[in-house]
Amino acid sequence: MVNIKCKDKTFSNIKAILFDKNGTLEDSEVDLRNFAQKAARIIDAKIPGIGEPLLMAFGVNADSLDAAGLIAVASRRETEIAAAAYIAETGRGWIESLKIARESLDEADKYVGDSPSPLFAGSLEILQKFSQTGLKLGILSAATTPQVNQFVKAYQLSEYLNLEMGVDGNIFKPDPALFLQACEKLGVEASKTLMVGDSVGDMLMARNAKAAGCIGITWIGKSDNVRGADVVINKLDEIEIC
Repeated sequence: MVNIKCKDKTFSNIKAILFDKNGTLEDSEVDLRNFAQKAARIIDAKIPGIGEPLLMAFGVNADSLDAAGLIAVASRRETEIAAAAYIAETGRGWIESLKIARESLDEADKYVGDSPSPLFAGSLEILQKFSQTGLKLGILSAATTPQVNQFVKAYQLSEYLNLEMGVDGNIFKPDPALFLQACEKLGVEASKTLMVGDSVGDMLMARNAKAAGCIGITWIGKSDNVRGADVVINKLDEIEIC
């Protein structure tokens, strides 16, 4: 067990740290925005007039992406359901709406490509440093587990991680059950595990699971995006071992 310090906050006797992926370790803003724009265009081609409302729902405004918006923080399943709800408003049945949403998002994936977004500065170094201390490290993402696996493989992070976990079923952030599942897989208590993430959902999930603490990271300086954090940082290297 180690002590972790962020600014003036110290977390004692920590056994594990769980990191979110998008917006925390991975600088995914550009790729997520491109994906949202492509998906909206594909759906708009099938149902004219729905593209702009969808972009607003996705959290895209011109060339900016809302870091607290749907595309940035939701799981793929939640994104499908949200898109399907907009499609259903045009008078289509729910099953048909879900089918259009799912197929359109899958098609948008092909255009965006398979390569993960770049690592944020310090992501590799923080994982390397912490793995040497005996801490158990994991990724707990709203992306699917295959997407997490792909990200880890692309940047050769597996030797530093004990868990690569995404959302594959019907439990989504901020449900604390997701955090508790991750802790169980790591073989550690939630009360000895820290969460590092960039969204309110990450903070709520960990807090309701009785985690040791919640570290909110906001690379863009918007602390509202991580309301509920015990401490807010702007760079990963602000997490220190003491």
